Amino acid sequence: MKILHLLTAIMVTAFIYAMVMEREALFAFAGADLPPPEAAATSASGSGTSAVPVVTRLSVAREVQSGIVLRGTTQAARKIEMRAETSGRVISPPLPSGTAVIAGQVLCELDPGVLEAQLAEAQAQLANAEANENVASRLAQSGFGAENSAISASAALESARARVLSVERTLTQLKIRAPFAGVLENDSAEIGSLLQPGGLCASILALDEIKLVGYVPEIDILNLEVGQLAGARLLSGREVVGQVTFIARSADPLTRTFRLEVTVDNPDLDIRDGQSAEIGIAFAGEKAHLLPQHVLTLNNEGTLGVRINDNSVARFVPVKIVRDSPEGFWLSGLPGEVEVIVTGQEYVTDGRAIIATREENRP
Repeated sequence: MKILHLLTAIMVTAFIYAMVMEREALFAFAGADLPPPEAAATSASGSGTSAVPVVTRLSVAREVQSGIVLRGTTQAARKIEMRAETSGRVISPPLPSGTAVIAGQVLCELDPGVLEAQLAEAQAQLANAEANENVASRLAQSGFGAENSAISASAALESARARVLSVERTLTQLKIRAPFAGVLENDSAEIGSLLQPGGLCASILALDEIKLVGYVPEIDILNLEVGQLAGARLLSGREVVGQVTFIARSADPLTRTFRLEVTVDNPDLDIRDGQSAEIGIAFAGEKAHLLPQHVLTLNNEGTLGVRINDNSVARFVPVKIVRDSPEGFWLSGLPGEVEVIVTGQEYVTDGRAIIATREENRP
């Protein structure tokens, strides 16, 4: 049974080939004249090769939008860990996580210990150094004192000033303040705990703006630029709109993709740090033709394209796929209005005479 099917397929294929490619010889063998339409097409083409009947479609280019969809995550616009610059025991009550803080608000306050006494001592030493420097300077100017004594007194004065500034600086470090408004990500340091330099006081997130972070393949990076509008859909179904604010100049060495950031407003703080998001960015619109997938073919060099009707002659035109759709492919590279061969393109080559029948004119 399989052999019978194979023989039938071979016979049908041979018959179709003879009817399309060797039609003139077949009619001559049968002793019949070629049909008048084909004879006219043959004489008009000026060659001895018979014209091939094809079906064409008149296509007009239309504006089409394309874009890219990325998998990404949300990130807080700003995130910082506030750490101690000096050692001390926490004397302020802890702030619970989720607390909204304003810029300059005290998050942790450390026990000053003996720093206030050290400041008083440094200020007294400064007053003494100022008096000594004043006396030494006057004696040196009047010739009753050595010049080096005045220099030593001046150096002692500067040392005393530096000591006062150092203690005052340390005292200001006892109050760890929020550098910007935000939300505490965790509880601030517990009262009574000892913080060493570098010890964590609290973490702050600024969520009034959110960054959507994704990674763009190399092939699409040239279609993107800072300032483009972008949208995103969160897993919750919420949709947001923002602008592209950053495109990396250096690719990830492993994935060969480029980091992209989209900034969106988040005034109600509903969007959290670390949520999954589907980021969509539209490219600039361009003219393209919507054609069925089966019209695509390859030439002898392997270039993708379609065949068109050029004054009753088949011509191959390279195309580029802009995007796909349920109805077919959007193709660029064709003239604004073109007659595309939609049936029979497999049986013609460049320069082959054709008899074109428009789809809308077919019975």
